[in-house]
Amino acid sequence: MDKATQHGKFLTLEGTEGVGKSTNLTFVKDWLVNKGIEVVVTREPGGTPLAEEIRGLLLTKRTEAVDETAELLLVFAARAQHLAQVIKPALARGAWVLSDRFTDATFAYQGGGRGLSTTTINQLETLVQGDLRPDLTLILDIDVALGLARASQRGELDRFESEAVSFFERVRSAYRARAEQAPERYALVDAGQTLAQVQHDIDIQLQHLLDK
Repeated sequence: MDKATQHGKFLTLEGTEGVGKSTNLTFVKDWLVNKGIEVVVTREPGGTPLAEEIRGLLLTKRTEAVDETAELLLVFAARAQHLAQVIKPALARGAWVLSDRFTDATFAYQGGGRGLSTTTINQLETLVQGDLRPDLTLILDIDVALGLARASQRGELDRFESEAVSFFERVRSAYRARAEQAPERYALVDAGQTLAQVQHDIDIQLQHLLDK
């Protein structure tokens, strides 16, 4: 059995709207499968029936103003279920988990975007996750206006996608700050490049992780 199959790794893909997460999630999945690695692909909020119901609550536009703390707690409620039912069992059996968003999105959207206390988010992260953190987080980074223009082509916007440009500028800044603070865990990928260039950069990061 080769080194890649001995221990499960946890990979996450992050970024603001319109960065190409879905396309590159498929690229990462196929890359790992071609290396003979069992991959569990999932997403946040979501990943289990209960967590997907919470996702619906979070993304649906509504006339009632959503309290920011209520939003934060819903995100972590979904994450607790996701970890218990999907992520931890997969890692325990040696599979690699690939998630479209995880807690970095909470620091970016609820922390950076909403302005909620990072101390509070850190406390909830520890409560829900213990010491579990992704082995590698790929942050797809793009000019906010360009990303939103791409996102608008996908159809009707959800509650988050409908936020103002200034909100997403704060989200992007939060992502970039996290990447700068812990370069050993994050890879900031320029998503404004051609798809081939983006995936070349991702390939390099995945190979580094595989070789660890």
